Amino acid sequence: MGSSFGTLLRLTTFGESHGDFIGGVLDGIPPQIPISIEKIQSQLDRRRPGQSKVSTPRKEEDKVHIGSGLLQQDQTQPYLSLGTPIGFYIKNKDARSQAYAKFQDIYRPSHADYTYNAKYGIRDWRGGGRSSARETACRVVAGSIALQTLQHLCPNIKIVAFVQQIQEIKAQIKIEELNEEIIESNIVRCPDPVAAKNMEQRILDIKSKKDSVGGIVRCVCLGMPVGLGEPCFDKLEADLAKAMLGIPATKGFSIGSGFDSVYMTGSQHNDPFVFENEQVKTRSNYSGGIQGGISNGMPIYFDVVFKPTATISQIQQSINENHDSVELEAKGRHDPCVVPRAVPIVESMTALVLCDHFLRQQAISIKR
Repeated sequence: MGSSFGTLLRLTTFGESHGDFIGGVLDGIPPQIPISIEKIQSQLDRRRPGQSKVSTPRKEEDKVHIGSGLLQQDQTQPYLSLGTPIGFYIKNKDARSQAYAKFQDIYRPSHADYTYNAKYGIRDWRGGGRSSARETACRVVAGSIALQTLQHLCPNIKIVAFVQQIQEIKAQIKIEELNEEIIESNIVRCPDPVAAKNMEQRILDIKSKKDSVGGIVRCVCLGMPVGLGEPCFDKLEADLAKAMLGIPATKGFSIGSGFDSVYMTGSQHNDPFVFENEQVKTRSNYSGGIQGGISNGMPIYFDVVFKPTATISQIQQSINENHDSVELEAKGRHDPCVVPRAVPIVESMTALVLCDHFLRQQAISIKR
């Protein structure tokens, strides 16, 4: 099973949604990097369930336990990385596996039940096992460590994600106007206050109908160095796309002008180079900060599409393992919209990719 991600910086996660705990091992963090456990926990708190009326009511404190790879000389000093694998785990405390017992031989529509069974001949029916978004808590822990490492080595880098769209409701915001306080001031994590209110109401309306809804998370990376990315097969946008499409419930990825580029001509789409303030820049940024698979120093921005949550409380038609037609009604705890809680996950996977490529670039850098 593909439970590992990255090259020089490599994350391996383990555990099931309803097991005793989930966890991971992050290998490749250089030694003597200051790591704040409080910052890790803060990111986990942004992802954890039960945080608002538009998320699942499952209650998990999601407290991270670090088992290896960090050392604190005394309580007055920060934790420092040892250069050895950083191991961590998070306990599952509110699983309620019996709520899924009636589905243990039924293939829930648009879940991984059938495909896992077909591939492995066995599946963990308790909340979806490894296919559950519960596993992404491990990515958030590792992503926070990666971001702290990245910002220690390259202080100007900043990664900000937010909810750009819920159904047809779109945020109207410019990259240079992004404000993290505004993003975190509302439960849908949208930087446009008017759109945020409309998004919240839409999610609640859909929830009242026992249904679900999807949307788009946009991620912006500022203060980027030039040269990250490894052509031909490890292009920076290719690794970002893999990272994003590996998040549960994702259905699309576009970077820069993305799919809108088909409406443009080359003369409209090209980004002219200029030299300003002793730096090479581009007048426009339809490339999304990456050209030839390598970062060019401009802001990187991309969109990630999330489908409507597969678990809904309406009666649905499906089949069981004997291929008999059945009806099912999932009266469980689920998000009517996963998009707001996906924001820190997108940021975390972005940090893992950028930190990995930063370390790879450092490994090949020579004085010219």
